[in-house]
Amino acid sequence: MIFCMCLESSIIMQLTGVLDDCLCDIESIDDFNTFKIFPKIQKLQERDYFRYYKVNLKRPCPFWADDGHCSIKDCHVEPCPESKIPVGIKAGSSNKYSKAANNSKELEDCEQANKLGAVNSTLSNQSKEAFIDWARYDDSQDHFCELDDERSPDAQYVDLLLNPERYTGYKGPSAWRVWNSIYEENCFKPRSVYRPLNPLAPSRGESFYTWLEGLCLEKRVFYKLISGLHASINLHLCANYLLEETWGKPCWGPNVKEFTRRFDPIETKGEGPRRLKNLYFLYLIELRALSKVAPYFERSVVDLYTGNGHEDAESKALLLDIFRDTKSFHMHFDEKSMFAGDKKGAKSLKEEFRLHFKNISRIMDCVGCDKCRLWGKLQTQGLGTALKILFSEKEIQSLPEHSPSKGFQLTRQEIVALVNAFGRLSTSIRELQNFKVLLQQTR
Repeated sequence: MIFCMCLESSIIMQLTGVLDDCLCDIESIDDFNTFKIFPKIQKLQERDYFRYYKVNLKRPCPFWADDGHCSIKDCHVEPCPESKIPVGIKAGSSNKYSKAANNSKELEDCEQANKLGAVNSTLSNQSKEAFIDWARYDDSQDHFCELDDERSPDAQYVDLLLNPERYTGYKGPSAWRVWNSIYEENCFKPRSVYRPLNPLAPSRGESFYTWLEGLCLEKRVFYKLISGLHASINLHLCANYLLEETWGKPCWGPNVKEFTRRFDPIETKGEGPRRLKNLYFLYLIELRALSKVAPYFERSVVDLYTGNGHEDAESKALLLDIFRDTKSFHMHFDEKSMFAGDKKGAKSLKEEFRLHFKNISRIMDCVGCDKCRLWGKLQTQGLGTALKILFSEKEIQSLPEHSPSKGFQLTRQEIVALVNAFGRLSTSIRELQNFKVLLQQTR
């Protein structure tokens, strides 16, 4: 009992106060998420527009020989039957959201225009040309993520509500190699550091995080984003753990022992609370992206079209309500502090940053468990979309109200990933509060 009390108090004592590299405190994020964001983002994720995600889970690993997919039954992902997909999602272009963009006649016109996108017949010729120019731009645009080709016969719609993220039993050398490749080959590393960056690797001597002090802000941010994503995924697994299975009926729920193994300061040599702080940092980054992209969705040309007019209107209203909440938060991360040096150096560093993250998105195709791969790809793409938004402020500010812009666009795939990835972070922080309560109850 004394051990449990010390355990709970050590996590709480270390997981408090102002986060590094920003002016926001953990307590403010907890309150904001609990009372404003979490209930609304949960409802939004249940909407048809956001629950169906098209993904290719059969893409080969580009970095090493495929060692086979996990045979554990809980790793399986059940694709959604064609008949279950809302007509507006199924028939529409991946880049469009409005009813006009999904009209069959307009789709035919689109194919005649090099299959670049549906054209609203009420627009002027100049606006129609803008549609085509935008599509060309969007197809050639540099992304932070390797996007799946939605036209591939291997790409399938998945109902995210029927395939929840939880502990599947996928672990061992295959899972280790994925995370090790992410940390060792893609996170920025000082020349003076010879030991592994992977926080799960055996360590000796000084604290793992000491090396971060010598990095510039941008490289520190990059590592914290990856560490925060890793912590968030681990929290999901701890909160939805297979506790027992009787008569073929599995029971899923929070596993306090697994949580302490991954985050307790004693069990992790003091690194657990750091990992959780990086989760909060990642939350701030994606929260900032949502507040910045609001003008894009506030335009009348964006409908979040599924074919159900009433639901579409409610979905957009709820999304805009969440945007208003994100704007009201008064301690946002200031992305303008990044890449603020001399123009040539800043441009080079930003490109290096983008390519490193894009490579991480490709590593997600090396995950052996299909369910882990699904949620890894979605959350990585969501973060990549958030980064794309943060570094496109000028393009977003100059968006036209009644026509598309060739300066900035989001595909439906990116929108679904953005909302669900932030929903996962919101859930992580909420689950963290639950684990604090459970630890207190075990005193």
